[in-house]
Parts: sequence; C-alpha cells; structure tokens
Amino acid sequence: MSVKEVVLIKVNGEDKPGVTAKITSILAKYNVSILDIGQAEIHDNLSLGILAEIPSSIESAPALKDVLFCGYEMGMAVSFTPVSTENYNHWVSAQGKPRHIITLLARKLTAEHLSRVTRIVADYELNIDNISRLSGRVALEDEASNEFSKACVEFSVRGTVDQGALRAEFLTVSSELGVDIAMQQDSPFRRNRRLVAFDMDSTLIEAEVIDELAKEAGVGDEVIAITESAMRGEIDFNESFIRRVALLKGLDESVLEAVAQRLPITEGAERLVSTLKKLGYKTAILSGGFQYFGRFLQKKLGIDYVHANELEIVDGKVTGNVTGTIVNGERKAFLLQEIADSESISLQQTIAVGDGANDLPMLSKAGLGIAFRAKPLVRENAEQAISTLGLDGVLYLLGIRDRDDVHG
Repeated sequence: MSVKEVVLIKVNGEDKPGVTAKITSILAKYNVSILDIGQAEIHDNLSLGILAEIPSSIESAPALKDVLFCGYEMGMAVSFTPVSTENYNHWVSAQGKPRHIITLLARKLTAEHLSRVTRIVADYELNIDNISRLSGRVALEDEASNEFSKACVEFSVRGTVDQGALRAEFLTVSSELGVDIAMQQDSPFRRNRRLVAFDMDSTLIEAEVIDELAKEAGVGDEVIAITESAMRGEIDFNESFIRRVALLKGLDESVLEAVAQRLPITEGAERLVSTLKKLGYKTAILSGGFQYFGRFLQKKLGIDYVHANELEIVDGKVTGNVTGTIVNGERKAFLLQEIADSESISLQQTIAVGDGANDLPMLSKAGLGIAFRAKPLVRENAEQAISTLGLDGVLYLLGIRDRDDVHG
C-alpha cells in the first residue's frame, strides 16, 4: 500500500504578485493538502514555505516537477525537502508548549542587539517561531540624524522557561546595550487589553509638578530635602506629601495655570493616547500629583478618568492642604480595580504605566505593568520596562505596527 508523502516546498526570489496563487493552484490540481504555510518579505525578496501532504493515490514527482517549472518561469528558486513521519509527528507534538512574545526596542537596532537576545533565547532552549519588524521603514539619512527614531523587532518563541531568570538576564543586557527587552506570555489577554492607566508626573509629562510649584513659591530646596528624606525611607509617602504641600501655602491660583501651560508632554504621549482611543481603549490618569493638572491633561489628551489629589484653594490662594483621600500607591491600585470593575473589564485586560515606587502596586495589579523611564528599583520590580523610546513604545508591546497607525 502506498504511503502519503510530506514535503517541505521552499520558494525564494524577487517578490511579485501571484507567486503563492500560481504555486498553490498547481498543488490543487493534484489534490494536495496544506499542513502548514508561511511567507515573509524582506526588501522585496520573498521567502515562501509550504508543508504539503501529497495523496497516496498519486506519485509526487509530477506535482513537484510542475511546481519546479512554474518557479523557473517566475524566476524563483524552488527546493524540496522530504519530511519523515517521525519528524512531522515531533513537530506536531511541540504545538502544546507555552508561547512567549519577546519585544526588542531601541532607537536603532544593531546586529549585536539581535545577537545578544537570540543567544539568550538559545541558551534557554527556546525555539524562535517567527521574527517580525514592528517599526516602520526609515530612510538612511533620517536614521542617522533623527534623535527620536524608533526600531522594534518582535520574536515569537516557544518552550518552557523560568520567566524570572530570563527577565533578569534581559534586564542586564538592556542596561549594557541601552535597549529595552520585554517578554510576555502569548495569550488572548495580550491581544485584548481594554484599559490603560497612567501615572502623570514624569510619565505623561516630563516634569514633577510639585517641584515646579515649589520653585514658584520659593521653597524648591525645602521640597527637595523632604523628597530625599522620603526616598531614604525616613518618612512615608503620605507624610512627605503633606509636608511638601504645606510649603505651598499662599501660592496664587494663577500660578497653577501658568505652570500647567508650560508642562512638557512626554515624547509619544499624544500619539499613544490618540491611538488607544481610536482602538476603543479606556484611559485613566492615576496620580499622586494634583487633580488640577490631571484635569488639564484630561482635556488636552482626551483621557477618560482622572484621579489625583485635590489641592485646596480658598480666595484664590493655595491653603497648603489637600482635600479627600491621598492618592498613594495603594490608592492607585484600588482605583485601577474600581475603574476596571465599572467598565466590566478584567484586570488581565488592564495596563498600568508609571515611573516611581509609588506606582509599583498598580503595576503589579495590572495585567501588564510597564515601568516607563523609571528608577532602577522600579525597573527591577516591574514586569516590563521602556526606557529608550517615547511613551508610544507601549504600542509595540501590544503588537501594534507603525504601519497599522490609526493616529491622526
């Protein structure tokens, strides 16, 4: 009794319309089954692979000969590799292994970046199933001169791994090479996020508002001293916040407007929020800063929710007090959960982005926590980190390509 043949057909050459159609139409004449297919195009060069099962009722030679001749007519190189039953069954059995997405981000990618990442992947005995460029094409002259250039490559890998150990290695390489390397489990939640919560100071804006207000009030040095004391662990966030706000007593309300108008929006923030809104995401600011500035950004960027500290103002002057519950780290995590519940969104479908230790509770609670241009302690404790690109680098972690851009 004749046995079905499994053959890997590889087609390479200049990309042109109709290559796949012509090859598969020939295989169709011989009632060939397609077990797997993949196609990639790099710089107008096509690489097509078809894993074909040829029926036992026919000889493979005529079918393969016709494919070879078709390739010749199109100026394409065609090769065939027989696949044994044992080899095929081994390939099928591997499909149940866990999958992960590794995202490499930099201003410009080099061979060393790719070499270091792929060497670590190989050391952990992970198989790379697919490599894709998510960033757009860049002209050589632009790449050399644009300080805001972006480069991103995504790897789909398969295998069981100690994620903590692998992330630690990636963090070390990131620091050495000045790149970002993110790793996520490939799951339906990754492709179905619905809520993104942002810290405000040093995340959505490139400033610490309380420091800007302190300068205007002439108490900049005193506020810095309290901040440093808190960072040394001598006082907690709530106490440090209350003491810093007290120093703002007597500041004229008009100063708040002036400071708000000059706040520098973080690179990529407007593109990120605009894209998220067009894709149907809900967005929130969860900040240990002030509601006045949160509302200013809400109006400017189109944010859905804002929760921050309410600076008390009486007769046009700052009293040095805040009203309501102080928004500290634990409060941010609580508010993330509250907003998700109100929108009927699972926590696995949430993203939190922040830079400070005060953000770690919400970064840990969210389905995807991203430390953005964060302090070393925060980067080490967050699941993911972006330090080299702007805030719109978050889109790459969602698998969104530059060519998919819906901004504008």
